[in-house]
Amino acid sequence: MNIVKSTRKYEEWLRRHTSVVEPDLRLKHQRMKESVFMFLRATFYRWVQLWAEVCSDFTTAPKVLAVGDLHVENFGTWRDAEGRLIWGINDFDEAYQMPYPNDLARLAVSAAFAIEETHLGISKKSACEAILDGYVESLKAGGRPYVLEEENDWLRRIALGELRDPVHFWEKMDSFELVKGPIPLAAEDALQNLLPEKGLGCRVVRRVAGLGSLGHQRLVAIAEWRGGRIAREAKALVPSSCYWVGESDGVPEIMYPAIISRA
Repeated sequence: MNIVKSTRKYEEWLRRHTSVVEPDLRLKHQRMKESVFMFLRATFYRWVQLWAEVCSDFTTAPKVLAVGDLHVENFGTWRDAEGRLIWGINDFDEAYQMPYPNDLARLAVSAAFAIEETHLGISKKSACEAILDGYVESLKAGGRPYVLEEENDWLRRIALGELRDPVHFWEKMDSFELVKGPIPLAAEDALQNLLPEKGLGCRVVRRVAGLGSLGHQRLVAIAEWRGGRIAREAKALVPSSCYWVGESDGVPEIMYPAIISRA
């Protein structure tokens, strides 16, 4: 099965699980043509379709609840319950029980493509060594969070740099299209539950973002709260692409909550 047929069949499956935003899906197709790195980010369904064939030596390795669609742009920062700045993986849409080398191999491949396209200024060998060293150190530490408050000043400075300026953030939020018409009940409930107060007046906009999940509905509630602006996003989730390729005969299950609860 070639990539065109694979993509068509996957998207047919996707439409059976969620209401697809067709213009966003067409944008995804355009972005897939931009570079090999962008293509990789957009096509985890193709990766998992070929995984067992190309990486057959790894398929018998112990299985873990894997991220699945792991790549170098799948990392970011957020604030924890104590307000501390945390760095780590921030997208688990494709979480699934997979042989543990899947995440390592996919991350290394994405790093290699990013290096070829001059997005990363290190060698491929150094990138692979860093991935393995980090994985082993994390296992030894029991998977501790990567807190940027006390250590790793250089990474903290990057995370708090110009691109994180709130002015830029809100300019981007204000540029998104206001949702017209009824909002799906599940999305409305999710957004209300995310807001700090019940019944808080807000405007809901449609956000176009990401690449692997481009085509899924993304809605953002924007409100004024206690002297400042806040935003909360709800995104339509579907089961992992691993279900599409027939990795499991069971009822498709979204593993996002499971992997979050085990973090």
